[in-house]
Amino acid sequence: MTAPAAVVPVRARSTVRTRRETRAGYLFLSPWLIGFFALTAGPMVASLVLSFTDYNLFNDPEFIGVDNYTRMFADPNFLQAVKVTGIYVLVGTPLKLASALGVALLLNAPRRGQGFYRSAFYLPSLIGGSVSIAIVWKAMFIDNGIVAQIGSFFGGPPASEGGWVGDPARTLPLLILLTVWQFGAPMVIFLAGLKQVPPELYEAASVDGAGPVRRFLSITIPMLSPVLFFNLLLETIHAFQVFNSAYIISNGSGGPAGSTLFYTLYLYLRGFRDFQMGYASAMAWVLVLAVGLVTLMLFRTSRAWVHYAGDER
Repeated sequence: MTAPAAVVPVRARSTVRTRRETRAGYLFLSPWLIGFFALTAGPMVASLVLSFTDYNLFNDPEFIGVDNYTRMFADPNFLQAVKVTGIYVLVGTPLKLASALGVALLLNAPRRGQGFYRSAFYLPSLIGGSVSIAIVWKAMFIDNGIVAQIGSFFGGPPASEGGWVGDPARTLPLLILLTVWQFGAPMVIFLAGLKQVPPELYEAASVDGAGPVRRFLSITIPMLSPVLFFNLLLETIHAFQVFNSAYIISNGSGGPAGSTLFYTLYLYLRGFRDFQMGYASAMAWVLVLAVGLVTLMLFRTSRAWVHYAGDER
């Protein structure tokens, strides 16, 4: 049965309007699409091709197959970079999230000057990743820095030559301390999540005799699990990408004794100091695969501990 004559023009006009809106949408998206393909997707494809070549920026790339990848896992400096980055991720990320959650719990309670405290705790996240803060942080932990002076005032052991910066056993903890200090961004996200927890849940738990620890484990953590997962995912990815602080504190060498030889720093040294762009490209793609694998594992394990609204589990 054919449609009424009056309906066909309406449908035709609707189709034309939809096409116009689609073209308008692509037009407004075009700056982002051009930037994505020219500045992101294109260089990624080029680096993937270069990872199978011997390329030093001055001569034409020479195809060598998977030699860069096989040589990588026999490189002691590469293995050291993997070790340092792994420790940084496994230790720094949980400490940072624990600090952020602890401060968020304190700031969630109403008190005078709450806005000031929130701003003060968030401030390190805005400036903590800058080169200037890394320089200041390094100056605090050198031989005659303020940390050494405070330690000697209270009768602490004398600092080794170079202070914390010159001690291979303390340099990595120094960088972990720096990242924990920048807990402001996840703190704000935790604080927003705490505001969404219904107060009546705590009231009901208190009536049932649950103490603060029990309420925290049985109500706060499950209700915050989506926010906790989001912060864990972001901070883990950021931890794999640390570069500025390691470069400044080690003067771009990864020292002392390779204690600050992070993965991205070693990638930079291979590419821009040794001009081994093929090797550096291979390292970059191994990092991409590693971050992708860790992200996949986090998503898979999240099914067991992340609870969403309306989830029957």
